[in-house]
Amino acid sequence: MINKVYIFILGLFSFFAFGFNQPTTNEIQLVEVVGLNDTTNYHFVQNQQLYTQGWDTLAQPHFWRELMTMEGDSALINIGSTRQIIKKVAVVDWNKQTEAQKDAVRDSVKTYYGLPDYEHVYMTSGKKAFYDFEGVIPSIGRGIQVFKDNDVDPFYAQAILLIESPNKLQKSPVGAYGAFQIMRKVAINLGLKVNKYQDERKDFDKSAWASAKLIRTICIPETNRILAKQGISYNPSDLWYRLLVMHVYHAGAGNVQNAINVINPSKGDMNLITTLWKTEVGSFRNASQNYSQLALASLIELDNIIYNKCQFIYYCPLNNI
Repeated sequence: MINKVYIFILGLFSFFAFGFNQPTTNEIQLVEVVGLNDTTNYHFVQNQQLYTQGWDTLAQPHFWRELMTMEGDSALINIGSTRQIIKKVAVVDWNKQTEAQKDAVRDSVKTYYGLPDYEHVYMTSGKKAFYDFEGVIPSIGRGIQVFKDNDVDPFYAQAILLIESPNKLQKSPVGAYGAFQIMRKVAINLGLKVNKYQDERKDFDKSAWASAKLIRTICIPETNRILAKQGISYNPSDLWYRLLVMHVYHAGAGNVQNAINVINPSKGDMNLITTLWKTEVGSFRNASQNYSQLALASLIELDNIIYNKCQFIYYCPLNNI
């Protein structure tokens, strides 16, 4: 008992050090938490680069975290390319305005901040009803295990689950379905059964397996190809690289390639990702730009939940799950 308590306490101090930007490694670490809502032990992965590299200080993750904890009857007027928050409004009041009045608000923001005509000014409503992170927490460890069993970085399992299924199993407007939001044709090509009698995307383990296979056999090779074409070196453990892989997962390699062609980067770093957030080309638009922003915001919010609500935290080897 003494040894176990000692491990818990040691892990708790490790977490505090992590939270105050004093990590010892850039690799992700497996975290086991105890007493988060109940007596069940949960597993997560944490990426220290979120804090050591300053991703948590960017305006975009801050914007999405604000929305993720805000009710749907409120909204933020914001600048699309930077996600700078202009003001908070009541959705009912915004909707009472005519389109001309809404355009006048947008134009006034552009004029005040010296923005070009093509800049987007959005009214984005609160997303708290969708981002029920505590509801998805029990499935994260299960997703991590499936990805590990299939030799895929478990970072992707956690990030995708936080973005795609924090609330309930549902089908997207474009037909993606399941905990990992896989498109029908993609699922079939990966080996899942999707027909009028059954849809294996509904099965968590099969959906996780297909997602891991998609990342291992398509997303990572395509990301590497895109970077090689630009002559950009990379480390698969770099956070910017992982976020780029996630863009390929969401938007498809062709759309990401088109965006990279416009940017024409010479190196891989945070600037490459933040420039993607401002780049529109073909089908790579608002939803595609947002994807890694949502990933960052979700991961930071999960850390916040763990820090504030769990009773004990300790780190353990990734193979100890």
